[in-house]
Amino acid sequence: MSIHFVPLPSPATVAPSVPRFGVWLVSLALTLAAPSVVPLAAQKPDAPRPDAQRRDASQPSARLTGAIVDRTSGGPVVGAVIVNLTDGRSVTSDSLGTFRVERIPAGLIRFLVRAKGFPSVGLVVAVAQGEMLERRIELDSSAAGATAQAAAMEAAKAARDGRPVATAGTPGAGQALPMVSVSAAASRGPRFANFERRQKTGAGQYLVREEIERGGFSTLAEVARGMRGVAVECSGGRGCYIRMVRAPMRCLPEYIVDDNVDNDFGPTVPVRDIEAMEVYTGPSDVPGEYAGTNAGCGVIVIWTRSGPARKKKD
Repeated sequence: MSIHFVPLPSPATVAPSVPRFGVWLVSLALTLAAPSVVPLAAQKPDAPRPDAQRRDASQPSARLTGAIVDRTSGGPVVGAVIVNLTDGRSVTSDSLGTFRVERIPAGLIRFLVRAKGFPSVGLVVAVAQGEMLERRIELDSSAAGATAQAAAMEAAKAARDGRPVATAGTPGAGQALPMVSVSAAASRGPRFANFERRQKTGAGQYLVREEIERGGFSTLAEVARGMRGVAVECSGGRGCYIRMVRAPMRCLPEYIVDDNVDNDFGPTVPVRDIEAMEVYTGPSDVPGEYAGTNAGCGVIVIWTRSGPARKKKD
């Protein structure tokens, strides 16, 4: 028996032949379909997402509104300029004396109020995020005699220097005034005897009504801010509160109002009602009469203008 071997066709002869032009089209299609790869170094950082931008824009800012009035007449002060000393922005009071300051950041913000015919007044406001504040600002037209105030200061300086002081009716003349020696400030009255006694020791920090009014403060926290060893912390809608730097966290000072412990009314006493104030930041400062269990958190003593409420007789 003879065996015959029949050669099998090669793959090239079995598969249908593809024209070269068709192969080129297939390569081109695959190239275009492949995703483009950009080197990491050439990639740009992602732009802020719109929702992130909306969140930043939605952060609430505070607002200050109010009215500017003449302390003497009670009428509105028109055209007064309120300058935000933090960023230099300013607004002007309208025909009713009212004003509005928008987009105020949280923190301690200082304003300067100027009006023609009035001395400039400073205003310091402790602002919490998103807080809506309202203030009535009084300008003293009678003090537009700042000239008289300047003259009085010059007279006092001249007296200290031993120079003659010119008086009305003798312009430029040098009529000398008698020298007056002032050894102590006038007493504020019997009710303040203990305040004045402690003030002489210098153990704490002391303020009187005239100093508070000059500062233009509107809250107790604003009065205390900037005092040695005192911190003012503001948080959201709860407003600002006073804490002594040396005190433990969450340890708030004791408030003494007209010689009575009052931790409820003390932190909210209206500034306009304060006649004098004492601040003791720790046990080493607190006088013996106030050295109680909370002395470690500090003591704030407030003397009101009206004094303690009188008990009715039966």
